Amino acid sequence: MPDAFTTRMLNVATGSRERVVDLTSDCEDFLREAAAGRDGLLNVFVPHATAGVAVIETGSGSDDDLLATLHGLLPADDRWQHRHGSPGHGRDHVLPAIVPPHATLPVIGGRLELGTWQSVCLVDTNTNNTDRRVRLSFLG
Repeated sequence: MPDAFTTRMLNVATGSRERVVDLTSDCEDFLREAAAGRDGLLNVFVPHATAGVAVIETGSGSDDDLLATLHGLLPADDRWQHRHGSPGHGRDHVLPAIVPPHATLPVIGGRLELGTWQSVCLVDTNTNNTDRRVRLSFLG
């Protein structure tokens, strides 16, 4: 029987552009092994100061809408006091206050309990950091 608590680190290459990366299949793959048909919670955590985790619909333009909304809320200009990196990089450090670096989701019978159109996504607006880590943890 699997441990009550299991964790795995994912490496995600986000490249040099802003991205919303669907992690749902990675979460489902992890749960097949970690949950083994049990109920519990999946925690998705991004150990970075400039990325977040969102549960949204993808593939129908919502991911682009999210990035456009973040551009409106957090413009990439010189208003930010945090100024290292590319122009406007300070906004990337504010992102986790709006798109938190974690999500905790229900697991029922070993399966992620999402709504019909919901996906678990990494949100990365930091073009200076092209590789991200995401920790998946199951608590049964």
